[in-house]
Amino acid sequence: MTADLSILTLITDASVLVQIVMLLLLIASLFSWNVIFQKRKMLAAARTAADEFEEKFWSGGDLASLYTQVTSGHYEHQGGMASIFEAGFKEYARLHKQPNIDPAFALEGAQRAMRIALARETDRLEVHLPFLATVGSTSPYVGLFGTVWGIMNSFRALGNVKQATIAMVAPGIAEALVATAMGLFAAIPAVIGYNRFSTELERIIGRYEVFLEEFSNILQRQSHK
Repeated sequence: MTADLSILTLITDASVLVQIVMLLLLIASLFSWNVIFQKRKMLAAARTAADEFEEKFWSGGDLASLYTQVTSGHYEHQGGMASIFEAGFKEYARLHKQPNIDPAFALEGAQRAMRIALARETDRLEVHLPFLATVGSTSPYVGLFGTVWGIMNSFRALGNVKQATIAMVAPGIAEALVATAMGLFAAIPAVIGYNRFSTELERIIGRYEVFLEEFSNILQRQSHK
């Protein structure tokens, strides 16, 4: 009589602790895929918004008119460069209207406002990204814990029999190894997603920083006119 070594049977016949480990890994995997899809959509929207705003910004139009479009909600994609531009232009215009204001002081105020907006955009884009790193780094060890526990139970059961055979050990070891497989199943997509999104995020933040410096140069030239 051969033992049933199907995946479903191995999971249902596993010990309670190993089943809890498998359940935790399954939940972590589902949450990871949800974060991956959301992050992919968010970063794609950020790239599109940056492309469209840069096209409008460098089209040669009036900056005050562009600021009106952004603040009035007529601009299609909010956030990102639009938020940085809005924060800098608003602060510069507010300080520039004050009598006897030093142009350098107005420029510094605009730069501070843009850096704050940049930090907020960075936090918004990085949300849930550490979760992928946590799942990717801990899931293999959680699965390994379930494997060690299952194998330990299998060998403990062998102590109660006079003659051990491979047929008696195989089901217990197989169900224990399922936990390792589930740990890898949860970790690999999370690691790949984290590395890819981290690289894309660095590129987007780099574009924001370059825009901040370019807009600061424009404000500096205007302040000396």
